[in-house]
This record gives sequence, structure tokens and C-alpha cells, in this order.
Amino acid sequence: MTIKYLGHASFFIRTKDAKVVTDPYDPQMTGMKFPKVEADIVTVSHHHQDHDRVHLVSGAPLVLDWPGEYEKNAVRVFGFKSYHDTENGKSRGENILYKIEAEGVSVLHCGDMGVVPDDELVDEIGEVDILLIPVGGFYTIDANGALEAIKHLEPSIVIPMHYNHEKLNPKVFERLAPLTDFLKKYGAESAEPVDQLQVKKEDLADAETKVVVLKMSN
Repeated sequence: MTIKYLGHASFFIRTKDAKVVTDPYDPQMTGMKFPKVEADIVTVSHHHQDHDRVHLVSGAPLVLDWPGEYEKNAVRVFGFKSYHDTENGKSRGENILYKIEAEGVSVLHCGDMGVVPDDELVDEIGEVDILLIPVGGFYTIDANGALEAIKHLEPSIVIPMHYNHEKLNPKVFERLAPLTDFLKKYGAESAEPVDQLQVKKEDLADAETKVVVLKMSN
């Protein structure tokens, strides 16, 4: 399995049999060009324009925007309802967490998760090898919330997303905290960004949780 970061909350996940894109974003809103990409499956955590621009993904993908269990091209996807805020969705609505399973590896994409999963949801989600988690705060959980979620979910690898950086439109996203805030709290300031993550199930055996920072490929 190969994972690339397209920016914001969008990733490109490639397996032997499939291509998956998460949360394609609107270039005009984010200030970032969305890369040309083709997919068999597109997951949409919620319908805000920086997460649901499915028409920018080529091919004829299966589009998932609702909780449930799905399968295509040897990829299984499980959607779990969560919230975009700490008020059961009263402020920003619902958010879907997607667990993507392929080649023996499980990836949990948290979308704009606004509240740390409780024990019941953690049990429902089950084993997570790779956690794609927002860390920028304001619209989502912040660095402290991310640390708490990591503690509950116990992934082998954590890939941070949805944080402030120079490519983002400052008029919209100025309240997001930078990645460095999370890395400092986690104790991973020395993490060097890499172009992509290539992983096999055997790579994850008995490994302590580590943070992987991915460069944006847009």
C-alpha cells in the first residue's frame, strides 16, 4: 500500500487492485490546486466544499458519503458516524470516519473529526494500523485532542493532516494551528517530511506508534 498526501484532508491511497481518494477539496476555497488524480473509490467525510469536490476526481469512482460497509476492487471500507464539533453536530454537523482495509492494512481517515472518539466508537472501529488525523484545531480536534485520540486508537503510524501552512488560503484557515504545534506536543519535532508512505502488514508488527509527516504532492 502506498499513501500520498494531496493536501488538507485529502490523500491518495494505492493498493495492488485499487486507487482511493479521500476528501477532495475545492481549489478556490483552499487556495491550493487539486492534483489530477483518478480513483476507484472516493470517500467524503462531510459535505463542506473543502472536503467534497468529487467531480475533480477522474474515473468512475464509487463515492461514499454515508456510514456503512462497502467493498470494491479488494478494498473494504467501513464508515462510522461522528461529529464535526463537540455538540453532537449542532454547530457543524456530522462527520464520517472511514476505515479502509486492503492488503492486510487498515487505515482510518478521520475527516473533520471534532470530538475524540469515545470507548464505544473505538471498540466499533477496531484495529487501526495507520491513522490520518486532523491536528489544526478550531474546525476539528486540536493537537491535544489528537494525542488523546491516538492514545485510544493505538495505531502503528500517525499521519497528521488539516493544519495551517503557507499554501492554504489565510482568509479561510487562519485559525488553524500549524503542524509544528502537534509535532512539539507529540515529541516528534525531528520528523522529516517524506514524499509518500509505502507499507506492508509485516512492517507494522510490534511497532511502537510513530509519526510520519507527508509532503503535499500538489
